[in-house]
Amino acid sequence: MHNPEVLMAEAYDEGVVSEVIRPAAIIPEESARAILVELALLDVQNGGVWQSEPSLWSRYDRPWQGYGSPAGAELIGTIQVAYGTPTKYEITIYRATVTRFGTEAGWTVHTLCDEALGFGKLSLESCPRATLGAPPKPFRF
Repeated sequence: MHNPEVLMAEAYDEGVVSEVIRPAAIIPEESARAILVELALLDVQNGGVWQSEPSLWSRYDRPWQGYGSPAGAELIGTIQVAYGTPTKYEITIYRATVTRFGTEAGWTVHTLCDEALGFGKLSLESCPRATLGAPPKPFRF
């Protein structure tokens, strides 16, 4: 698990690329299940390169040495998600960030998202998108 202070420092670091996904990408139920299964199987603490939490999926350059022990594994990037939205079994991707290390290694927001979405046979381009409503009318007295 990443320390919030470390994530904030990375967010303001030169070379970090963060992108709000607009409109948000909506992962349908079948793809969401496949992605979550693969992320669990590819967990950094079990020889994989992903760490998935309820609101954040993190991609590392190599597996950790054990539970809670990154042992020098470098964070490539993160994908911020919301489970159960817009419907109970869907997942929404609303922001992705690639660290300086990830950028230097050739990663982009699209390649990061495409790797995770690929487990559900999707890409950022092919993923359904949230419907954007019209902005509210200005408040008047």
